[in-house]
Amino acid sequence: MGSFSRRGVLGAGALLGANVLGMSIGSDAQAAPAEGAPAEGGGQEEKKSLDELYADALKEGGQLIVYAGGDTPTQQDGTKAAFLSRFPDMKLTIVVDYSKYHDARIDNQLATGTLVPDVVQLQTLQDFTRWKKAGVLRPYKPAGFSAVHKGLKDHDGAWVAIAVIAFSYVYNVAAVGGAPPASPLDLVAPRWKGAIASSYPHDDDAVLYLYKLYTEAYGWDWVAKLAAQNVQFARGSNSPAVAVTAGQKAVGVGTSGTPITSPTATTRWVVPPGDHPFMSWGQRAAILAGAKHKAAAKLYMNWAISKPVQQNSFNGWSVRTDVTPPSGLKPIWKYRNGHLDGFPRFMADRADVERWKQTFALYFGEVQGAPTPGSLGLHPGAAA
Repeated sequence: MGSFSRRGVLGAGALLGANVLGMSIGSDAQAAPAEGAPAEGGGQEEKKSLDELYADALKEGGQLIVYAGGDTPTQQDGTKAAFLSRFPDMKLTIVVDYSKYHDARIDNQLATGTLVPDVVQLQTLQDFTRWKKAGVLRPYKPAGFSAVHKGLKDHDGAWVAIAVIAFSYVYNVAAVGGAPPASPLDLVAPRWKGAIASSYPHDDDAVLYLYKLYTEAYGWDWVAKLAAQNVQFARGSNSPAVAVTAGQKAVGVGTSGTPITSPTATTRWVVPPGDHPFMSWGQRAAILAGAKHKAAAKLYMNWAISKPVQQNSFNGWSVRTDVTPPSGLKPIWKYRNGHLDGFPRFMADRADVERWKQTFALYFGEVQGAPTPGSLGLHPGAAA
């Protein structure tokens, strides 16, 4: 998926952890200051260069552990390779799991005093709001923070989005025979029966939001018709693209991708026309107040939102307002049908999220299958 990846649900264990976070971390964490030209919200934007930050990280020991939301163990290999190419003497561990497992895992680690990661980057946007209130995030404004779109950062520097991710549908060029679905509305046409793969909307909150947008645009009759299409549902938002790329299915729904394709591409990921919806968000990242490798965490955050990294994003969209998208694309916040602002609001209302999940389970059946990143337990990356 290129430089950065993605990925969420707040369970009883996470709520328990949230109740004791303040006591587990202590007053020093809650009072952690922003560090480093002045930036909005108070605090200072980082002044040190990447090379200076690199030197600081090496003096600290040169280690960094990141918990990243995603679908497969290797999903962040590109990010790791790019980081180590720039900073070869660092030791970087990136642990990939569904965000809804990582957030509960972090809550439990905080509650038990066994915190592993230094940096967390997740799809569960609501967690960053409550973690900020609990005082377990370290406010920090990396260099370039002022250039990040205002909707993609916390005013006080508690978190900043490091990547733009979008979900829509994808199709296999050969399989659609020159007549792909013109919009999501077309997916219930008879010709697509048995030809669609999708990630479960009630397993992944971003896919859930996409299906919510479809339902609001097309109605519950559309959902019923889609349920009768013999859709191949699977866990992991990577699964639809995998099925389409392999030629197993003609169309995949609920997956990320890039609208930048060559004329010879075998698959096409679609930004639907007009008011037909897709969904997008900024993958939030933050330094945990209890991080053991704070200098390395600062290096990673500065590198992640730096212009060179943002100019080479896998889908052409950047979190920065001073990075021009490739020809044919607009900044993600200019796509009204991309609902960039809607996803954070949706994620914040957990009761509404649960209602949508359970309703889609009635239409599409219960989630089946093992988690695609594997079962990682309580403290993955601890021995790194």
